[in-house]
This record gives sequence, C-alpha cells and structure tokens, in this order.
Amino acid sequence: MRQLFNTVYGRNLVAEVPAVVFRPYVVITMKDLWPRFEEALTSPYLVEVHFVDSLEITDLDALADRLKADAVVGLGGGMAIDVAKYIAWRRNVPLFQIPTSMSVNAPFAHRAAVRDEGVLRYVGWKVPEVVWVDYDVIKSAPEFMNRSSVGDIVCYYTGHWDWKMATEAGKCEPKWPYDQAWVDEARGVLDSVLNAAEDIRAVNDEGIHTLMEALRWGGAAFSNTGWNPRPIEGSEHTFFYSLEYLTRRPYLHGQIVSLGVLLMSYLQDNDPEFIKGKLDAMGVAYQPEDMGITWEDVREGLKYMPTYWEQAGNLWYTVAVDRPITDEYLDAVQAWVSGDAR
Repeated sequence: MRQLFNTVYGRNLVAEVPAVVFRPYVVITMKDLWPRFEEALTSPYLVEVHFVDSLEITDLDALADRLKADAVVGLGGGMAIDVAKYIAWRRNVPLFQIPTSMSVNAPFAHRAAVRDEGVLRYVGWKVPEVVWVDYDVIKSAPEFMNRSSVGDIVCYYTGHWDWKMATEAGKCEPKWPYDQAWVDEARGVLDSVLNAAEDIRAVNDEGIHTLMEALRWGGAAFSNTGWNPRPIEGSEHTFFYSLEYLTRRPYLHGQIVSLGVLLMSYLQDNDPEFIKGKLDAMGVAYQPEDMGITWEDVREGLKYMPTYWEQAGNLWYTVAVDRPITDEYLDAVQAWVSGDAR
C-alpha cells in the first residue's frame, strides 16, 4: 500500500478552515492571493499572515523562529505551499494545505523545496493533516497555470529514459538501481494524464481530479521509493535548476519543467514529437516567451547544466551531462520547439 496524503475534493472548502484548524494559526500565502481569501480565513484565532518573499533557508529560519502558532495553513501555489511546509516542520506544528492552482506537486510532497544561497535543496519532513482541493478555487486560477502542472507528470517520460540510459552506461547510482516495477507504476500514472488531455485542457472537474490524483501519487513517490527520484524526474529538472540558478528568478514549476521535457526528449532522441503532441493537446504554454524569458536564457541554461550538476553535488546522472550541448543541438531544438523548423 502506497502512503498518499489525505486529500479532500469538494466545494466551499476554504470557508470551513477556521472551524477545523488548530488554534491559533498562521496563514502562509502570496500577497496577490490574500484579498480573495481574507474574509474566509480571518478569525480571532488567525495570529498572522505571511506573504512569501523568499525561499532562502536563512530567511525561512528567521521566520520560523519568530512565528508563534499551533498550526500553519499554506494557501497558494508551489512557493507558499513549500514555505508553509518548511515552517510547520521547523516549528513541529500541524500543517494544512490549500492549493489554489495545479502548478506543481508540492502540496503532496513531504520535503520543502528551498534555496541555500540560490541552490535548490529539498529538506524537512511534514505530512499535512489534509490537502483541500476546492474545484472552484482551482478553476479560478488562470487556465495556463492549471494546465502547466502536467509538467510534474510528463517528466516521467524523460526521467525513465535517463534511468535506463544511466543503467546501461554503468553510471547509475548504486543506491538507485533500475526498477521496472516502479517504472511501470509511474508509467500508468503518466498514461492516466496523457489519456485525459481533453479534460485537462478544459480544466473541468474530471480533469482536475485526474491531474491532482496523479500529482498526489507523484509527490508521495519520492518518499515511497526511499528518496529515489529516478521514477519521477530526470534531466528536465536539471535544466530547470540550471536556468533558475542563472536567472535568479522564480518560475511556474510545471511550465518550465514542460519546456525541459521537450528540450531533453529531443536531446535523448526519445520520440519528442509524441510528447510535444500531448503537451499541445493539453494546451500547455511552454514557449520561453510564455515565461518571460528568451531563447538566449534557455540556451545558457542548457549549456550550464553540467556545471550546475557538479556544483549541486546531489543530482543523478542523466542525458543533461551525458551528451554534449552543441551549437547544432541548440539551433535545432530551438527551431523545433518554437515551430520554426524547416
């Protein structure tokens, strides 16, 4: 039996939060979200609202030392959800998560994605009391944001290729030997999403439930595999980490990972047209301009991957470091992704 987070699907869920969370409580969210939820979440027991402005461990430790509450409520996308997770872990108090979009699997993951002088670190261990998935709250987010979360599932496509390649090349980490059973289980989750392209594009109730259940499985898989990332991610994340490090700006996680899947599947020669067709059918906005970056940024992120891999010291061996990033590749993949291929 896989351990999955307790998850509730429904409507008008946020209004019930003050009646059921431990008291007193703090809300961790984003400044632009709070006006929409202030009335529902405000009560005499709400002691503070923190608007996320940093993911740096030193800043978060200072925040954790200052906040005094018996529960933490995370409200928002990946950044707010991860900070809430980190604070609840540091203070050892109950955690309640309310995702406001489907941009990432963070609500269903035990560890918080934070930064240590700009370098990504996954730290902590916090199981939420519940993850509340309110269909109407999710639908109120921009459609491109909700569709982007498929990135945290389609990354299995490139991740499995990387795992097999590393194994056959004798460069797979001994602690993460290739496991066909986990590949098959993850592929089943991936197929559930790929087969629901129409519902996911429409962001209807069925699409939300299908995608959230996939994210629920994927988020918990890291723990369920004994901290083995191989079944659920690969080189596409190395690209994301490298680009984020160079640009020093946040990204909508699933969106940038979706772009990474295309870039890496092309480098792998792993039937990239297939996965691109699926992303297009789901309406994923994966072009660099959709994220406010340029192709020059993307190219620099791709070229920097081997250096970032060495710098991080805890990433697994993938095509990102196995194959050279040549000018020929950069020109060809840019033309293909952007639709300018001749």
